[in-house]
Amino acid sequence: MIELDNIEKRFGDAVILKDISIRIPEGSVTALVGPSGGGKSTLLRCINLLEIPTAGTIRLGEETLTFKPGQKTSWPAIQKIRRQTGMVFQNFQLFPHQTAIENVMESLITVLKWPKDKARDRAMELLTKVGMAHKADAWPSTLSGGQQQRVAIARALAPSPRVLLCDEPTSALDPELSAEVVDVLGRLASEGTTMVMATHDLRLASKIANDVVFLEAGSVVETGSARNIFTAPERERTKRFISTITDAHSYDI
Repeated sequence: MIELDNIEKRFGDAVILKDISIRIPEGSVTALVGPSGGGKSTLLRCINLLEIPTAGTIRLGEETLTFKPGQKTSWPAIQKIRRQTGMVFQNFQLFPHQTAIENVMESLITVLKWPKDKARDRAMELLTKVGMAHKADAWPSTLSGGQQQRVAIARALAPSPRVLLCDEPTSALDPELSAEVVDVLGRLASEGTTMVMATHDLRLASKIANDVVFLEAGSVVETGSARNIFTAPERERTKRFISTITDAHSYDI
C-alpha cells in the first residue's frame, strides 16, 4: 500500500500541490490525469522523493516519512523510500555510452553491488520480458523511441521495486511506437505490478489503469475507477476534460 496524506509542495510562494491524499493498493495501476500544469508529474516525483514535499506524510511499504516546512529530510530516510520505487521517464534517459543490457545492469552492480554475472542474468530476463532480448548489445542511439522506452522499463524493474512510477511514458512517441509501450505496460499490469503513471494518453490509462486521479491546479478534483472516470465522471470539470480528450482521440474505453 502507498499512502499519501495531506501532501503539499511549494516552490517559493507558488503552491504546486495542495493537500493531496490518495491510497494506492498493492498490485493496482493508478493513472494521474488532468490538464498540463495540474501537478501530475510533480506528484509522481514526490512519491520517490525526486521532489521533497513541503508538508504531509508518505507511507510506502514499511516506511513512513513526514515532512514539515523548513525541516530537512535526511538522506538515509530518502533512500529508504526511493529504493522501493522504479522510475520510467518521458524521454527514456538511457546512458548513451552503455548498451541496452548494460543500462539494465547498472543499478544492480552500482547500487545493489551484485556480481556482474548475476546482474547480466537478471537484465536478460527483463529484456526478454519487454521484448528486447534481441537488442541486448545494441547502443541506445540505434534503437527506436519505443525500443528505448522498453529498455528503460526493464531498467526500472531491475531492482524489483515495490512500485513502478511512469512519467508520461508514451508522450515522446508516435502512435505506432506508443502502442509497443502500452502493450508492455499492459502485460506488467496483468502480472500484478503496482504502477502509478502520470499520462495524457487515454489509451494507456483506459487499457491498464484500475483507478484514476484527476488533478487540476494542484488539487484532486475527482478519483474513482478507470471505467467510472472515463465513462461516467461525477464532477463537471472532469466531464469537460474527458470529453475534450475523447473528441480528439477516437479511443475505445
